Amino acid sequence: MRFKLALSVLALTFTMPAFSQTPPAAAPAAPPPAWKQGMDNTKQPVTLHPFAPIMTGTEAKDLPLNKIKMAPGFHIEVWADGVTSARSMARGDKGTIFVGNRNTKSVVAVVEKDGKKVVKTITKDMIMPNGVVFSKGTLFVAEHDKIWRFDNIEANLDNPGPGKIVVEGIDPTNGPGHNWKYLVMGPDGKLYFNIGSPENITMPLYNQAVIMRVDPATGQMERIATGVRNSVGMAFHPVTKKLWFTEHGRDWLGEDIPNDELNVLNKEGENFGFPFCHQGDIADPIYGKYDTCAHSTPPALKLGAHVAPLAIQFYTGNMFPAEYKNNILMARHGSWNKSDKRGYDLMRVVLDANGKVVKYEPFVTGFLTDDKADPPMWGRPVDILQMPDGSILFSDDYNGVIYRVSYKK
Repeated sequence: MRFKLALSVLALTFTMPAFSQTPPAAAPAAPPPAWKQGMDNTKQPVTLHPFAPIMTGTEAKDLPLNKIKMAPGFHIEVWADGVTSARSMARGDKGTIFVGNRNTKSVVAVVEKDGKKVVKTITKDMIMPNGVVFSKGTLFVAEHDKIWRFDNIEANLDNPGPGKIVVEGIDPTNGPGHNWKYLVMGPDGKLYFNIGSPENITMPLYNQAVIMRVDPATGQMERIATGVRNSVGMAFHPVTKKLWFTEHGRDWLGEDIPNDELNVLNKEGENFGFPFCHQGDIADPIYGKYDTCAHSTPPALKLGAHVAPLAIQFYTGNMFPAEYKNNILMARHGSWNKSDKRGYDLMRVVLDANGKVVKYEPFVTGFLTDDKADPPMWGRPVDILQMPDGSILFSDDYNGVIYRVSYKK
């Protein structure tokens, strides 16, 4: 009996390790980076990728401005270099240019001292402090999930203090999606900003893929437009006071679709289609079955596929020729998710008295050098700011530079 028991124990001893040697279940595959989400390799090459800025910047002397093309009478110059990842801009009453960005944690101020441009750090340790607005002595800064105010800022550039929160918790996501904010002051004294879709294509929550506004005095927010995948440029028409805005189209539907958009808000709460409909007439292959393009507002202008339109500025100055009055000047950051690259320029949009687009043409070109190269460009326009003399500044986050465009016959 003892012998049989010993054999049984011995058999159990030798059979138990077989269970422990079963290979563990494979770990779930890591999700693709945000820019690849929704990618269909059968439609576009897998080698496409975003372009990183030159974080060390480029000195003015090394920029090939001779490649820039504009209409006769227009001139370009480097207004300031050394402004790392320069994106959104705002001008203070005393001439200070405030600059936000996506890639550093600081907002800076560019001032003139002894005939030279000096860059001062205004804020630190912010998350994507892209949006900046100056109004009545106050600088407003929009980062990922909150908006700050810095009162009497131009008198305190060397010691601006911690600032005050206007509103926080405005973005429900913490991921790598479209969570940088563009900021503009409306004629109603309220701040307007975007909350982008957290992914390339997804069913957004109530406060995603929208344009919002907030009363800086009370912090009360309102949702004024829906179905906006991501807007990184907004401006109010100087006559009609209607809000116009750019919108980035969905990625990975193809090389030439969908178009990026220029839109106009005609009534509060208007729906612009995302994620069900793109460019006003293309049903999404995933979400299009849930709604129809007939239920959304089509764009005022189709801008081309993957050109990445950013800021717009209504020109109201007196320096440029009279036919530029109330035209839209638009910065196109340029494509990365397209084999033959497009954009990397400033465009001019002419509207008639009824707000209908009648002309869409290049204004500043020459940054795109080879549409098949990697990278294909030497500069990337972002934001546009009109100066008191009627000239304009525009930022280039690739080189960390701000340019000035002027006109003289």
